[in-house]
Amino acid sequence: MNPLALLAPLFFAFELWQLFVGERYLGIRRIRANADPRELPMSSAMAATWAGGLIVYFVWMATLLLHPVGRAQGFVLLATTWIGYGLRAATSLKWTLVILTFEGAVRIGMLLSLAITTWRALAR
Repeated sequence: MNPLALLAPLFFAFELWQLFVGERYLGIRRIRANADPRELPMSSAMAATWAGGLIVYFVWMATLLLHPVGRAQGFVLLATTWIGYGLRAATSLKWTLVILTFEGAVRIGMLLSLAITTWRALAR
């Protein structure tokens, strides 16, 4: 069993929080108002938490590749992140929310898969 896979529920909660914050800053109301999310106020604590969480999340995804249990999920998590980043960089702000939501759904699915796989390994 991969001990790092036990952190999947923590990153599941982080992923849900990211979806909430993404909707808040890139939501349909903001898009209709043509508001640039970079100009919206964000507290330093939230920005630091978000940036730090993303760094820790990325390192965790990379370390999943080192153990056979969770390697497939880690690969899909990393691939989803890189493909999503490339798409978001190449599209307009209106499509960013759609891409972020789809990315979040794929990552949440992989985190659930990892958590269930780990739970089954612990139950043996």
